[in-house]
Amino acid sequence: MAGLHFEEFFEGQEFMHDWSRTVTEMDNTLFSLLTMNPQPLHLDAHFSAGTEWGQRLFNSLYTLGILVGMTVNDTTMGTTVANLGMTDVRFPKPVFHGDTLKARTRVVSVRASKSRPDTGLVEFEHTGLNQRGEIVAVCRRTAMMRRKVVTA
Repeated sequence: MAGLHFEEFFEGQEFMHDWSRTVTEMDNTLFSLLTMNPQPLHLDAHFSAGTEWGQRLFNSLYTLGILVGMTVNDTTMGTTVANLGMTDVRFPKPVFHGDTLKARTRVVSVRASKSRPDTGLVEFEHTGLNQRGEIVAVCRRTAMMRRKVVTA
């Protein structure tokens, strides 16, 4: 698998992920409906035209999912045991249909697990950017990662 093991991460390590994704109206509508979110800011073009945005906003939870998903291949593919939490989630700028998203990651901290000697905890800060390089999403994610070598 492409993911890194616990021992391969270090504080301050940075990744600029190669994946990018242009988000579409269909993505937004389908995700909003599948998650039972009837917010007219996502679904109603007429309503949204009268808001400060002048158009529909892309669903922020889908933005978050895409952001984390774009990081997996370089960081946790096949080497994560579980995500333990996401904190400090922010959406500084809106995402609109047709925007292209990219991601970068910084390792905030690494520490061995106290209860599971075969794992360690890695805290990532993921940042999502649009095609203009504007930050559209940020979150911190703590992942329980497999170790290459088990210590007693």
